[in-house]
Amino acid sequence: MSLSPSAAAQWWRDLQGGDAGPRSKDRAALARLRRCGTVAEAMREPATFDLFRRCGGQSEFELSKVALLAALLSHVREESSEWVARFVGPESPDKPETAVLKPLRFRRLMEADGEEELLTAFRRLIALMDGKANVEDLARALLYWSERTRVTWTYRYWNAEAPQAQAKETAA
Repeated sequence: MSLSPSAAAQWWRDLQGGDAGPRSKDRAALARLRRCGTVAEAMREPATFDLFRRCGGQSEFELSKVALLAALLSHVREESSEWVARFVGPESPDKPETAVLKPLRFRRLMEADGEEELLTAFRRLIALMDGKANVEDLARALLYWSERTRVTWTYRYWNAEAPQAQAKETAA
């Protein structure tokens, strides 16, 4: 079973007070998660286990990913529909100075490895976004952080078209 980014987004909406869910508007849980300095601290929060259950988590490895996600989603204040990497990227590749997240910081984000590094890097990212993010996109990236995710984010950051899309257009 795979972890569900859409379930994570619904968990976040419920804690924010949306849709009057069973744990609707739990600002105290969000505050406790925001204060977590490590992923291990986030694992001890009941709201993290609620997220783990909702996402379909089944293993210790998945619990640490979900705890990372819970700690980071607690910093998101407002939902956006734009991909996170596109939101922080430059207007175009020839105007890197227009990026919310400058290219050097983006490179560091892409090089982040391990939950504690990701926690620090993504907290900075969310702060630069003034707490506004596409929750499901962020959840998908964090639950499935991999080389493939990094490549996708790099294309979106630079507002570039994926090679497969270019090849299809050329063939047509």
